[in-house]
Amino acid sequence: MLGSRIWTLYTQYSAALQQAVGIASKDVDANVRPIYQFAEDWQVLGPFQIGTREAVWGADPLELHGGFRALEYSEQAMFKSSSAFNATVQWSTLKAKLSDPRQTQQASADLSVDFSHIDWRSLQDVYGWPALQWQGWARGEIFVQQGVGTITLALHAEHVLEFWVDGKHYFGGDWYGYGRAASTLHLQPGRHRIDIRLVRDVRRDGANDEPVVNVRLRMQGQGALVQAVLPETNGGYNPYNGILVSDIVGDANGPFASPYASVTLRNDAQVDAHVYSVEANHNQCEAEFVGSAPIELVAGQTRPIAFRIACIPPAVGRGPLRVTFKYHLGDVQLTRLIFAYALPPVRDLYAPQKMTFMHPGGMVSYAVLRPPSLNAHCETGSNVSAPVLLALHGAGLEADSDIVRHALDDLPDLCAWTLFPTGVTPWSGDDWHTWGFADVEAAIAAIPDWIKQVGWEGPGVDVDRWLVTGHSNGGQGVWYALTHRPDKIIAAAALSGYSSIQNYVPYSLWRTADPAKTAVVQSAMNSYRHELLLENVKGIPIVQQHGEKDDNVPPYHSRLLSQMIEQAGAVSDYFELPGEPHWWDGVITTEPLKHFLRQHLNTGGPAIDKAPINLRAFTVVSAGQGTVAKHGVEIQQLLNPGQLGKLHVEYDPLTLACFISVSNVQSFRIPPWFQDCDFIDIRGQRLAELPVSETSGTVLTQHNNGTWLYSSPEPTLPPRQGRQLGALDAVLGTHGAFYITHLSPAAQHVALQVSRNLCQYFGADTTITDNYHEAKAANGSNLITIAIGTDLPASTESPIAFLDSRLEIKDEHYYSSLHAYPATNHLAAVWLRSLPDERLELVVWGADEEGLEIAARLVPLMTGTGQPDFIVADQTMLWKGLEGTLALGYFDVWWEVSKNSYFT
Repeated sequence: MLGSRIWTLYTQYSAALQQAVGIASKDVDANVRPIYQFAEDWQVLGPFQIGTREAVWGADPLELHGGFRALEYSEQAMFKSSSAFNATVQWSTLKAKLSDPRQTQQASADLSVDFSHIDWRSLQDVYGWPALQWQGWARGEIFVQQGVGTITLALHAEHVLEFWVDGKHYFGGDWYGYGRAASTLHLQPGRHRIDIRLVRDVRRDGANDEPVVNVRLRMQGQGALVQAVLPETNGGYNPYNGILVSDIVGDANGPFASPYASVTLRNDAQVDAHVYSVEANHNQCEAEFVGSAPIELVAGQTRPIAFRIACIPPAVGRGPLRVTFKYHLGDVQLTRLIFAYALPPVRDLYAPQKMTFMHPGGMVSYAVLRPPSLNAHCETGSNVSAPVLLALHGAGLEADSDIVRHALDDLPDLCAWTLFPTGVTPWSGDDWHTWGFADVEAAIAAIPDWIKQVGWEGPGVDVDRWLVTGHSNGGQGVWYALTHRPDKIIAAAALSGYSSIQNYVPYSLWRTADPAKTAVVQSAMNSYRHELLLENVKGIPIVQQHGEKDDNVPPYHSRLLSQMIEQAGAVSDYFELPGEPHWWDGVITTEPLKHFLRQHLNTGGPAIDKAPINLRAFTVVSAGQGTVAKHGVEIQQLLNPGQLGKLHVEYDPLTLACFISVSNVQSFRIPPWFQDCDFIDIRGQRLAELPVSETSGTVLTQHNNGTWLYSSPEPTLPPRQGRQLGALDAVLGTHGAFYITHLSPAAQHVALQVSRNLCQYFGADTTITDNYHEAKAANGSNLITIAIGTDLPASTESPIAFLDSRLEIKDEHYYSSLHAYPATNHLAAVWLRSLPDERLELVVWGADEEGLEIAARLVPLMTGTGQPDFIVADQTMLWKGLEGTLALGYFDVWWEVSKNSYFT
């Protein structure tokens, strides 16, 4: 029940609220017929060919005919398709499974679409899993009852990437079924057409013999500021009805494991909302925003609201946890109550427990932490610091689920801080890469805060020594950690992980494109090519485990990596368990794994050797995503992005000389132990008396004439560095909530779409504004600029500009040539621009509104899509896919177009 004070506020402002939201006050008898519902009858067209993660690039053959939205149902119409007999497909119909029409809170439609007449087996026999992926379209209707006025609905489109409602395009949908960020619709009484693009993906849907796409559409009638998570999705991520909060530690009198909490809210009104106050359980708990107030939610926006909370003990008898937000909706003051069913559970001090922390992206995330138990076999002494045991979950799992939380219960004696990160989402944001791994590192950094919060008196934590393990997608995350953070890892156990995203479900059925374009896209995913980075794992103890009968991630992946590890001069122990599938009870704690974990944790673990003593030689490999260090030698910048960089060090103990050879490296740092070298030889250039700092080492940079220069302690490097390195998804390395700025009213819809997608797929927070200069000056935050035509502010540091009705790209590598693309055929482009302090601006630009819609597709959304630093395309991309691009490529460390870029 609502409290009397809140109920008074609610009744006082209900009339104003209805006017602001646009819901008529006329009562409707829901027992006669529902106010809103989906149609039962749907029309379907397909299947058509689609490659792995290709849909972001368009690649829809129906766009050649003006798009599915321009077609009308016809039993006689035929369309060319490489998937079907006689190379043609026709329309078909199906019936959706609808929710009970007597429900007044929501309406749903479940569609199960298959094409049983297609010979999928013969296609799979030739092309493998990629043949089980297809695309198509389905058309239905939404009915709104007459006499209710304009109604506000929140539409969740689960397992859908894009759809159209009444001719308006919505891109992003809810591909993984998170239920985090719905699309807000304002519909008048009558019939409303909805067209849904169906895309089957093996990584998401599995490799079944009958490849079905299951879509669920849900809509709810809404008020203004509402909780964004539906009740039926309040599993691990929001176990307390949408309030993300830490567990209580120790007993009923214990504190929260962390003070950080969060509620995801959506503004379904047609005016902006400003949240200015947060309160929790009056006279029992205190709450305050993490950042400044008021917090703005523009009309239709979803945001995670971060706050701190503390309650007086004891927990028993305090009752449910209640958080109240006060906000303005236009000139109206309102209150929103988020009501939890109960307080968080009380966890024993030594039990796995949820702790919350701030993700670098400016929102609250969580991890499950298990401190060293009383039975842990740790060395005694006041200065004992145990390493971190990272356990990375697989795709579709929550760290707070029982299957993850208790995965290592059979090993209570480990001398380690066992940490189950979430990666922000069940799919770890981006497969434990830029966004997901930033979450891992933030969770590790939060352990000392937990120690202070609960008054821990046991072993300390060494946040720079990790043993990393993981299963399935988490096993792939182990390979990412090994190849990108080798200096942090004392040992690793990769379980049933795939070798690379490109090797898992191959990209063989993408629409045909110029191989020069394909090469750029594939190179943009080099950080996922673990097979090419295995020289970084040399010297690290590794165990691999895989089930022989795994039909999810075939054991071929682990077998291949086992072979390639040996070829890279490294060592791993490989165990393939006869008859075992992808997952079974105890997969994380088999006897070989128990022995391995105890061996490297309960004996103090091997030291991370910063010097190459006994190694004589080692190699560091970088894919260009941030920096990579091995034995303290850190590759900082590459000469040619999109191409691997390598640095090889040989140490001669007789002459005390260090020989360094480099390939595609612009700058690197050498650590203090290089002081022991009598001299350093870099590709024949001898450097004597090198001033190596005792703390930070020395950075060497290659001059344009090929000679190497050094500086210490603070180097002057080319301007693109640190968080700016990588492909287009480097923008995910923001420090603070993203700023999204739209520079004209026509761009607002796309700005809202980008914000919704970042929240849906990454759990990210965004600030939407039309003040470009305010957004550009935001401290730490990366900026996404949504612009049409001449709206875009110029940048003297960027080689791309819109001038004289054409988009121009200055290319210094080829006689200072200028590539120009006229603003015709809905020209579209995305590219990165530099901001101070390693910040980035992602420009999303269209010559017109249609071009802007095309460009917005290329904002990073899901892994494996391969966007480089800049892309120029036109309307033909919607049906040609990658081949419809006009230019794509990279910027080097000087923010100039790289020589391996592509231009028509």
